[in-house]
Amino acid sequence: MQPAAQLITVYHFPTTLMASRLLRLLLLLATLLNFSFGRDFNVTRSRKAIEIGIGIGIGIGTGSGCSNGDITRECFQNDRLYNAYLVIQRFKSTITCDPQGITDTWSGTDICGKNSYVGFYCTTPPGLVNTPTVASVDFNGYRLAAPTVCGFVDQLTDLALFHANSNNFSGTVPNLRGLQYIYELDLSNNKLTGNFPADVLSLNNATFLDIRFNGYVGPVPAQVFKLSMLQVLFLNNNNFTGQLPAELGFTPAQYLTLANNKFTGPIPSSIVHAANTLLEVLFLNNQLSGCLPFEIGLLKKATVFDAGTNLLTGPIPLSFGCLKKIEQLNLADNKLYGEVPDVLCRLGIPGAGNLMNLSLSDNYFTSLGHSCWILLKKGVLDVRKNCIPGVLDQRSPEECKWFLWQKKYCPLNTYIPCQSPWPEGADQLNSKGAAAAAAEAMPVADGARDRSRASGYTTYSALHQNPKP
Repeated sequence: MQPAAQLITVYHFPTTLMASRLLRLLLLLATLLNFSFGRDFNVTRSRKAIEIGIGIGIGIGTGSGCSNGDITRECFQNDRLYNAYLVIQRFKSTITCDPQGITDTWSGTDICGKNSYVGFYCTTPPGLVNTPTVASVDFNGYRLAAPTVCGFVDQLTDLALFHANSNNFSGTVPNLRGLQYIYELDLSNNKLTGNFPADVLSLNNATFLDIRFNGYVGPVPAQVFKLSMLQVLFLNNNNFTGQLPAELGFTPAQYLTLANNKFTGPIPSSIVHAANTLLEVLFLNNQLSGCLPFEIGLLKKATVFDAGTNLLTGPIPLSFGCLKKIEQLNLADNKLYGEVPDVLCRLGIPGAGNLMNLSLSDNYFTSLGHSCWILLKKGVLDVRKNCIPGVLDQRSPEECKWFLWQKKYCPLNTYIPCQSPWPEGADQLNSKGAAAAAAEAMPVADGARDRSRASGYTTYSALHQNPKP
């Protein structure tokens, strides 16, 4: 059953459980006094909160005197609802699979009712009075199948949100230029194919764009990183290729996932331009190469940075010691070498930083900074399969010798663009010694292993295919 109230939050009106008459009055006042799409959207760390944030509003029933066999314009409160009815019925006729019987509710004229037209939500668009229309569609988890959503999404002209995670829609994204209000688009975990859907680049009001877990191929256009209102951009688990655009750093997105594709080339140094906005970013499991940019260390608000399972090489720049808010840092399964910087490991010392997991396994590091031995004992640092003397579970001498003789072209950048705190007493190593500390170290989350400790983060949650219950 759908809730008695259906969509206050779509147009960002205040939410309340007051009597119906007062609720409608508030809706009208909010429409006349203040309206904005997307700009007040508050991204949380819960993917569920992002998806279900449209579930409260008002249901408006109309047309109770019209039968299914004789439905005309006169059966609806306004032209918008009648046009929406026609669009929905056309789309219904294209549905090839409906395991939950969702489309059985798409009949009659009560589009905005409490128990009918499951997945559709109504409210009055800005600038109008008492003119309810379909403003949001939420098909998350319905497993509907259709050859395309073209001719459906693009024809609901008052649509503000379209969420269709975990269905079986084919084709690609329709032309959405006519949807002046839309600010959230989720087509993740479907069967969409082709090149990057260029039509999403016209969504200037978009705050949430999610096309992960599809079959898209080819390069990602630079323009997607220039959508000025974007807060969430999920492109992971497709087959995108080519180098990351130099414009990547100009995205205003707080949450960015590019994981599990086939991107090549370096991480753009322009990432420094996201220093004041980027909170979580996943480059995990691509084919990225080159040196680690010094500029990554300037991401002063970042809590998650994951570039594990790539072909990155060189030493870790000492600027990484400035990632004061970082909690999850994964650089495992690359070709990094040199010493694990003491200034980086200090971020895992209480009072100095927030680092909870530092995953550097499957690289070619040869030594640890002073503070890193402390993190190793605590289970914060994972350096398995490296070339570090005195630490358990390392590469064979032959592997390490082979890599030592390979040509190196990434110099160590020793500049630290911040003050590095050093809490009192943090230099006291456990008397058991380095080898014992390594033996007691617990596994931490990284690109190739258990990610349970990281599952509470928005970007890591996006690596899961199915919607949460």
